[in-house]
Amino acid sequence: MTKITKLQAVSYLAPNYFGLYQEITAYLGRVLQVEIALHQSKYDPLKDTLLFKDQIDLAFICGLPLIRYSQIAPNQLQTLVAPVMQSSRYGDCPVYYADVIVKTDSNIQKFADLSGKTFCYNDSGSNSGYHLLWQWLSQEKYSPNFWGKSLESGSHQRSIRWVVEGLADCAAIDSVVLEQELRDFPELSHHLRVVQIIGPSPMPPLVTARHLGISLIQQMQLALLQPDAQLQEIMKQFSVKRFDAVKLEDYLVLNQCQ
Repeated sequence: MTKITKLQAVSYLAPNYFGLYQEITAYLGRVLQVEIALHQSKYDPLKDTLLFKDQIDLAFICGLPLIRYSQIAPNQLQTLVAPVMQSSRYGDCPVYYADVIVKTDSNIQKFADLSGKTFCYNDSGSNSGYHLLWQWLSQEKYSPNFWGKSLESGSHQRSIRWVVEGLADCAAIDSVVLEQELRDFPELSHHLRVVQIIGPSPMPPLVTARHLGISLIQQMQLALLQPDAQLQEIMKQFSVKRFDAVKLEDYLVLNQCQ
């Protein structure tokens, strides 16, 4: 059997955590003694030809597109781990929330005040930025025409800026992404406040292609469940407490968001 010497990894997630993903892949490279090339994808996973050709070995991916992709290619990807964040709001579980943000000096005091306002979202395939909020609106019996206008920003970070700059009245932001953005740019905390918290949802996982084989996949999962001191230090910087093993079935609940 030919020894694997290079792996291709991709992140479909918000780029403000890319530094952590670089350290994770570097750590796995040290453990497995292979080269792992990581890049930030410009594509939605459901439109990435490399993924459809099974040319991606590792992927950091949101749970909703993962489930949708797995319905198309059911035997291609396998979940490895997902982060458990340090903050007590996450209850020591691999979950996150959608935080609905508005500008601090707006007259919006509660979610109902957003009726007829402009909502911006990162992309229509996002669980935290789009589908989770629409599901919640339906559950809470809000009108399908609740928003005055909806705008696609292209990223959580851009959505945050659009709210700050007054280009949109609100946005639903992955809570983990929002917390990291506030750590990176503390001044943002003076311009934003959260008016609604929705969730929790299962944390975006790291997945691997099944073509790597059971042995290599098990090695990667075990390594991430027992990170070395170097990776642990980086995890602390990104407020990650540990990694938990997760299963694809853990993400089936996201089908409700369609």
